[in-house]
Amino acid sequence: MTNTILEIHRPNRKAAIFELEPGIYSIGSDDDCKICLPGDSVDFRHAILTIQGNTIWLEDLSSEKGTLLDGTVITGRCLVNNGQKIDLGIYSLIVNPSITPMPGNVQPAAAIAAPVPQQKPPQHHIAPPSDAPPVYEHKLDENALDQKRSIKQQIHKELVARMNIKRMSLSGIKDHDLAEKAKNTIDGIIHDVRDKLPHGLDATELAKEIFDEALRLGPLETFLADEDITEIMVNGPNQIYVEKNGKLILSDQSFMDDASVMAIIERIVSPLGRRIDESQPYVDARLTDGSRVNAIIHPLSLIGPCLTIRKFSKTPFTDQDLIRFATITPEVAEFIRICVILRKNIIVSGGTGSGKTTLLNVISSYIPQQDRIVTIEDAAELQLKQEHVVSLEARPPNIEGKGAVTIRDLVRNSLRMRPDRVIVGECRGGEALDMLQAMNTGHDGSLTTVHANAPRDVISRLETMVLMSGMELPVRAIREQIASAIDIIVHESRFSDGSRKVTNVTEIVGQEGEQITMQDIFAFKQTGVDENGKVTGALHATGSMPTFMEEISARGLSIDHKIFTPPPRL
Repeated sequence: MTNTILEIHRPNRKAAIFELEPGIYSIGSDDDCKICLPGDSVDFRHAILTIQGNTIWLEDLSSEKGTLLDGTVITGRCLVNNGQKIDLGIYSLIVNPSITPMPGNVQPAAAIAAPVPQQKPPQHHIAPPSDAPPVYEHKLDENALDQKRSIKQQIHKELVARMNIKRMSLSGIKDHDLAEKAKNTIDGIIHDVRDKLPHGLDATELAKEIFDEALRLGPLETFLADEDITEIMVNGPNQIYVEKNGKLILSDQSFMDDASVMAIIERIVSPLGRRIDESQPYVDARLTDGSRVNAIIHPLSLIGPCLTIRKFSKTPFTDQDLIRFATITPEVAEFIRICVILRKNIIVSGGTGSGKTTLLNVISSYIPQQDRIVTIEDAAELQLKQEHVVSLEARPPNIEGKGAVTIRDLVRNSLRMRPDRVIVGECRGGEALDMLQAMNTGHDGSLTTVHANAPRDVISRLETMVLMSGMELPVRAIREQIASAIDIIVHESRFSDGSRKVTNVTEIVGQEGEQITMQDIFAFKQTGVDENGKVTGALHATGSMPTFMEEISARGLSIDHKIFTPPPRL
């Protein structure tokens, strides 16, 4: 079987001749196309050329400019015979011309693929002579992946032609019926083209991938089902990273194109009443299980739509899980439980990705069942199991820039809802002042999280956030509010091996002059890293006793005083 010869003609230019191996070749003016034809006369993704043995197929991708085969406009997929001329804008392509070119004029596929640096996306550009068309692109090392992507695009396009999924969704058809109809349609399309699929391509797997992209979250479905994956990062359509067991890994999955990623983002944010477009090119949202979602698109993202999902476990973690993960010790968990029962105001602090929300969820599980809890979040993530829980979620502005309801608005409103406990998912702005005032006016036992690198940094962060409220308060007054309101800071850190550990349990004792005084009750000391790269160390008592030990006894609670005894020095 001989390779296919392709001639590409452009007015007033010498023909460029290439030798193509069997495969699927996208044609268009976009740099990502295997055969790149620059200029406004060709659509970004204009057509697909498929070479299977001695059979050659051409498909127009509903281009605005149209594709002609021997002067006739084609629609859909058609067979191409040797010597036929394909016209796309100002370009003419001839497959297997009747006059065989001289061997020296043909550029074989191996000769036109330039080496690619590892750190860059795999792009192989042809550098044609000055009198040849500007650039053609051929990515041999991605042939299998690109071939599969092109097939998925064609089947997806046929699916859209056979059934308008969006219109059917809006018409009120049940999800189950819509999914069943889509699945049957996809199976029918694949059955029709089964004989044309490349050898080794699993038709069942292909059907599942197309179904997931049409009605679910595409290639993300696999990652969402994997319990070991905690974060999913989509960097444009061709690159998906995941965090697995604390390590970042580049996956072998990808989307079909930018439009596929945008469809997934719309599918996530639309049910929440949120939007993303050029006027609002980024959005925070959540999945049905509470997993946190952030999306950002063009013109802010220069690599295509980006999507970040921080997964939450389908079954919320308990304190026993955190003890098993060595995030916390049984003694520290018991101490924090006592603090919650005593209605101490607790701040969970830590850096990005350190596990603050998970820890806050666990700590909130210690709240008694009879308490009325009001939770306030940007996107509802907390999974409280108590019966009497009111969940409030902030609202972004509408398309006119009006109607926004901020965390601060909700904190103020929550105080009129007779809460026993107020839980703010994260303090990051002026709501810190309202939170401190709530803690100081009878709403003891409240919880929140703050981004900080150490317990002492929490104080500085709170001061800054209070000033962001617009109230011109003196620093001393702010510190008095903080010292009076906050009782315990639980600080969590993420280590080099990907593990997350509570590193400090700190009590705010009071204020001396301008300075807030603090003492560590428990602190983590790292002793090294083992041969597997795992961080070694332990969370131990410091020897400092909490100042509210008498209160523990007065409430009829008991705690083993030995847990506050530091380990012997070696």
